[in-house]
Amino acid sequence: MITDRVHNGIPQPQRDGKGGIDTGPRNIELDRQNPDLLAPPATDRGTLPNMKFSFSMAHTRIEEGGWTREVTQRELPIATTLAGVDMKLNPGAYREMHWHKQSEWGYVLEGSCRIGAVDHEGRNFLEDVEQGDLWFFPKGIPHHIQALSEGVEFLLVFDDGEFSENSTFMISDFFAHTPKNVLAKNFGWRPEQLNDLPEREKYIFQGQVPGALGGDRVFSPTGDVPRTFKHKLLTQKPMEFAGGRVRIADCSNFAATTISAALVEIEPGGIRELHWHPTNDEWQYYISGFGRMGVFASSGLNRTFDFRAGDVGYVPFAFGHYIENLSTETLKFLEMFRDPSFQDVSAAQWMANTPAQVSADTLNLPRSMIEALPKDKRPVVA
Repeated sequence: MITDRVHNGIPQPQRDGKGGIDTGPRNIELDRQNPDLLAPPATDRGTLPNMKFSFSMAHTRIEEGGWTREVTQRELPIATTLAGVDMKLNPGAYREMHWHKQSEWGYVLEGSCRIGAVDHEGRNFLEDVEQGDLWFFPKGIPHHIQALSEGVEFLLVFDDGEFSENSTFMISDFFAHTPKNVLAKNFGWRPEQLNDLPEREKYIFQGQVPGALGGDRVFSPTGDVPRTFKHKLLTQKPMEFAGGRVRIADCSNFAATTISAALVEIEPGGIRELHWHPTNDEWQYYISGFGRMGVFASSGLNRTFDFRAGDVGYVPFAFGHYIENLSTETLKFLEMFRDPSFQDVSAAQWMANTPAQVSADTLNLPRSMIEALPKDKRPVVA
């Protein structure tokens, strides 16, 4: 009887004597990365939409000063609430002055950059951010990003699954499609001074590494923005649990009014407990490690997905799920929601705070097992 999922060192679609060896054409490397798709756990059942897409399979736009790629509803059709962008800027390079119809949430993956914005009352904001820092710009607020001396790579998340980084409003594009005599009249310039204006959007372009932050600050007569657009997530004290730790950034401690997030770290052998979210869909970005997520969709439907660094995951509203670390390193990922407040419901906490006999009778378990459950939440367990 065939009981394992590997034959001659190659993963196979077989489990517990069922299935068989695949001798036809196949992408073995993809099968190695997705063992729970090739040979799903016996608890999986039915057909559920794909809930995974890797940035490695996204189109990369290469520009003078860096590159960018995105995962939107186009790449991951189930992801209706949020879209993500992975962007790299070389030292001194700009993501040019621009604005969006959507709110922008940013997380610095490595390196550092300078971010600036001006709100509707002319109040300005300028700060440097580094690895682990967040930023948030509300929809319509104009802003820019410039890499510092080491360059920067960051994740951007927008509160619309159909968002595309390739259709933002850029000042160079705006001016290129405005008559020069109108520009001159608007700004008090002479038309002949505008001969070198860009003929199209610049988007990402090379510049000089900026100097000290103080030298770039501009005094606005209306002052600074009333609440900082920056948050140092890694200096925030995490909630520690037996299997790892969690840091939450939402409207209670950050200026992000439409997006909330949790940075989750699961140690080897640990799991992000069985839970669901009562307010909105979950968009995930995996930073390090290797793990799997089981998703329960009701009506006996369940599917399991494998994730590693650079992958995007998605869980529809109210679907029960868990995430298990299968690697020997910390599994680190972001959970994100189009909601100002982070909320989740723990299966264990629900059972522990329900009369014990109710849970015991429902699950055919001894009452003592239910009574031993902790009544407080344990998002990450060993």
